[in-house]
Amino acid sequence: MPGLIKFPTFPADVPTHPLLVIDYTLLKAGDHDELDKFWKAATELGFWYLKNHGIDHEVNAMFDLGAQTFALPAEEKVPYSYKGDGSSFGYKPIGTNVIDEKGTRDTTEAMDVAQDDVLAYPKSVHHTYPVTVRENMNSVLRPFVEKSMEINMYFLSIMDDRLGLPQGTLAGLNKPEEPNGGTVRLIRAAPAITPNAQTFVTAHTDFGALTLLHNRLGGLQVLVPGVETWQYVKPLEGHIICNIGDALHFFSGGILRSNIHRVIPPPKEQAKLERWSLVFFTRPNFNAPLRPLSQHSTIIANAVVHAPNPGKFDTGMTAGEWLAHRNAATRATKYKDPSTWKASFKGTEDREILGVVEN
Repeated sequence: MPGLIKFPTFPADVPTHPLLVIDYTLLKAGDHDELDKFWKAATELGFWYLKNHGIDHEVNAMFDLGAQTFALPAEEKVPYSYKGDGSSFGYKPIGTNVIDEKGTRDTTEAMDVAQDDVLAYPKSVHHTYPVTVRENMNSVLRPFVEKSMEINMYFLSIMDDRLGLPQGTLAGLNKPEEPNGGTVRLIRAAPAITPNAQTFVTAHTDFGALTLLHNRLGGLQVLVPGVETWQYVKPLEGHIICNIGDALHFFSGGILRSNIHRVIPPPKEQAKLERWSLVFFTRPNFNAPLRPLSQHSTIIANAVVHAPNPGKFDTGMTAGEWLAHRNAATRATKYKDPSTWKASFKGTEDREILGVVEN
């Protein structure tokens, strides 16, 4: 489903969770009401829609690139697979990951391109990629990455201000000049053959700082605080679905929320189509310690002091170690048993995921 192909609309009778809609042009203009709404979204659920972002052209080009890449024969993709269990760069064949405590293999195909590799091209920093990716590094990937970075860096500048941090603090932990886990991810999931087809991506919190999701079909669900059922997030044309990741939760002493979410087959008629997604992850520099920035902000320091479990925010890991740890926990090659999987896969979830009512 690349580019601008038409697809069935999201069914009106399927319940959804209404995310706040943030207007990027108003944010850039310093509109106080829009800034307050952004902060509400970032601290209460950690998810929001973004409109008037100005990257629709780049997004469509990326979907077309995804179609070209996944159409390649296996022998032109598999040699570029992830290098190791903790790696998140390269090609991911179907069945690479497990999606539940039973060890069930995933059914999605993905291509993860490192932000570092895009910006350094033709130099290879982390990985090499199939011919379709290499040929479009400068014409397609770089414009998408640069505009996505600009959006997320602006979000971080707002967060600096609201958290009482010196301007540039959070951006300094996500420098494009330093090795980091920033990633462009293209994902393709097959049509759901049966109504009870398995989960595409298991319930989780995101590993990094900020996520920008572009999708045209439903499937994303969030677990809203205080609610015991999964709720769909309806894709809106021209809107990015944005969310906070674990790193910002740690840096802010829990003020910024990294919320549980998952991906299942789209509802009803949409389930009959391939589900394509495009994601941009801003992830901190590999050497950044994942702990609260209390020494730079009294707001964060106070939040940590009054947290029910203040010690949980100091991971004892760098961002690179956290990313490798969380990546490895998803790999089928690392699966041992249900209890080990649940313990190793855990992110910043503040509630038990098992037993939540299916919607």
